[in-house]
Amino acid sequence: MNDSGQGADGAPGARRKDARRNRQTLLEAAATVFVTSGVEAPVRDIATAAGVGMGTIYRHFPTRADLVIAVYHHQIDACAEAGPALLAEGPTPHAALGRWVDLFVDFLVTKHGLAAALQADNARFQTLHAHFLDRLVPVCAHLLNAAVDSGEIRPGIEALQLMHGIGNLCIGADRDPDYDARLLVGLLVAGLRRPDPVPY
Repeated sequence: MNDSGQGADGAPGARRKDARRNRQTLLEAAATVFVTSGVEAPVRDIATAAGVGMGTIYRHFPTRADLVIAVYHHQIDACAEAGPALLAEGPTPHAALGRWVDLFVDFLVTKHGLAAALQADNARFQTLHAHFLDRLVPVCAHLLNAAVDSGEIRPGIEALQLMHGIGNLCIGADRDPDYDARLLVGLLVAGLRRPDPVPY
């Protein structure tokens, strides 16, 4: 018996680690497939992208709704966790905000079709929406406040207001290949900067 209380071979812990890794791989593969094919994509496409059998997917996610919800949660959490890291690593708070907004745009595009997939389970969708707000609004607010405190952007922009604006600019990005939501969102983020003083 080792210090963790497991057998010397650590098999239970190894199995749990493998299961977590498989689940992570499945979520990332599903998110990628959802971007190109929507949440109604065939399960076999997700299995192929993840390099696993379909049985593995059904063991982790018995229904499509379970998979969609898990992908949504995974992306929310990843986007939330990226905020502080980008702020710590970025050259400036405004640059960190811009990089985080890029991730947020990716998230919005990836969740295409979510509402339709969960139409028959509205209560679960409402829970997801609450999780979305609870996790992402404070992160966006923290990045905005840091950029305001650094003097880079003008004050008075609310996080939820900015996120709504970004969301509105992303509408239609999945239906029109000529529509560049990222370009417009980039202009929005650039427009947050304080105007240069007018020379006299």
